[in-house]
Amino acid sequence: MARARAGYMDHFFTPASSFFELARSRPYQLGAEARAKAGVTPDSWRLEVVPEEPPFRPTLDRALRKDDGTALTLHDLKAIFRDRPVRCARAMVCLMNAPRSGLCSNGLWEGVALRDVLTRLGRIRNARRLYYTGYYSNPVGRFVSSLSMSEALETPPGEVPAFLAFRLNGDPLPIERGGPVRMLVPWAYGYKSIKWLNRIVLTNDFRANDTYALLQNNDPQTTRKTAARFDVHAPSAFRRGEPVAIRGVAIVGLSGLKRVEYWVRPDQGTHGQLDPDDPAWATADWKEIPLPPGPPDDWTANLAGGRLPEGVLDVDPATGRPKVWPLPYSWVPWTLRIEGLKPGAYEIRVRTVDLNDYAQPEPRPNPQSGNVEVPCLIILVV
Repeated sequence: MARARAGYMDHFFTPASSFFELARSRPYQLGAEARAKAGVTPDSWRLEVVPEEPPFRPTLDRALRKDDGTALTLHDLKAIFRDRPVRCARAMVCLMNAPRSGLCSNGLWEGVALRDVLTRLGRIRNARRLYYTGYYSNPVGRFVSSLSMSEALETPPGEVPAFLAFRLNGDPLPIERGGPVRMLVPWAYGYKSIKWLNRIVLTNDFRANDTYALLQNNDPQTTRKTAARFDVHAPSAFRRGEPVAIRGVAIVGLSGLKRVEYWVRPDQGTHGQLDPDDPAWATADWKEIPLPPGPPDDWTANLAGGRLPEGVLDVDPATGRPKVWPLPYSWVPWTLRIEGLKPGAYEIRVRTVDLNDYAQPEPRPNPQSGNVEVPCLIILVV
């Protein structure tokens, strides 16, 4: 399993170079000519939007194809962006984000709504879903995700639509992060936000055909869960008499975030393993970790230009500060300080409590719909 790069929690917005990486293809390893041929440069990028073949073929007024020159270009997306930009702070999280992996990063994403791309097709009939894919060098690397047409076309007020992202942290989306263009589905895990997007297919088939559903037996319709995670690069040894200071983030899922809690006890000699049915859970002394009332004053320091652009969802354009906190689908940094621990080994666990008063990993402790097990950090005080 991949692991987070050093520095991924050093800023509220993770530098593009510190994002975690899970990929079946790596077009950034190609030479310049091969990249252009593969359609993963800004000038060569094209997006096809086409109907499925029979028996699930819908009816479109028009399709967008490479072979007749109607496929969308990056110039076309930028023209839409000038009139109807989508901007949001959003944490990218892997469905398989186990506590020791650190497969999460936070970015400022910009692009255009998927629904605004679909309007280029004219009237659509007999379409239930759409699926999409990106660059892959061989069939084994092909990766597919899907959405219902309702998810693509309808967005509750105050929410971010599924969109085509081509900017990250104020700069053009780097090829290492899925550029020139990737899909971005704010409420879902990373497998829905396919990199190097180049093809969207509309279908009348009612079934999800995501790679994760077909090959990995995961839930293809899951939404992101609220969960706490330690910084995987956090120290694990501390001197006697000094405070134990550990940091991490709370990832804000669909159910929101009320608070973050911790539980500390002497090491039980099990490497932090605790059966979900162990009676210790029922008597655990959970204590609240105070959260900052908002982001740090320098939260935009590592963005291009050092500030947020106008129009970021849930951010006040006059002050540049969040209208709501925490920002939906983003993350909240936290720091835990424990005083007075005697020399010895300890287990420290953290968890979130969401706005429905469910404590992690509830209400769905099901790895197929998102790995939200409670993490444990073993520390030593010497």
